[in-house]
Amino acid sequence: MILGLDGYTLFHVAISLVGIAAGFVVLGGFLADARLDGAIHTFLATTVATDVTGFLFPFNGFLPSYAVGIISLIVLGVAIYAYYAARLAGSWRAIFVVASIVALYLNVFVLIAQTFQKIRHCLRSPRRSRKCPSSSFKLPRS
Repeated sequence: MILGLDGYTLFHVAISLVGIAAGFVVLGGFLADARLDGAIHTFLATTVATDVTGFLFPFNGFLPSYAVGIISLIVLGVAIYAYYAARLAGSWRAIFVVASIVALYLNVFVLIAQTFQKIRHCLRSPRRSRKCPSSSFKLPRS
């Protein structure tokens, strides 16, 4: 277990981080008016993979992350159609840009929300659970 995460969770987080990084590269390409096909392929594939693997965790009732995942998959479906089928012709280019930015936003939103949820859990638990990372690093006292 690394950082309190099992193998599947670590895999899910890793592809999520790759998707977010590729998404920011794609966003930079949008701003520079450059078409970065490799980054676009990576962003779309890893963001879809992140959403799909998110649904494969044990089901404990419908959570907000499921709603965000469903919305994200719909938005990604539009982006994938605009990029691969419509080939960014006409208004599909603008639709692709907006859909990609929304998908990136949703991915970053879930990352931040789940990070704060984990931090809150670790700070509130009287005894640290196995899922809370531990460190021997201590801040110096002044």
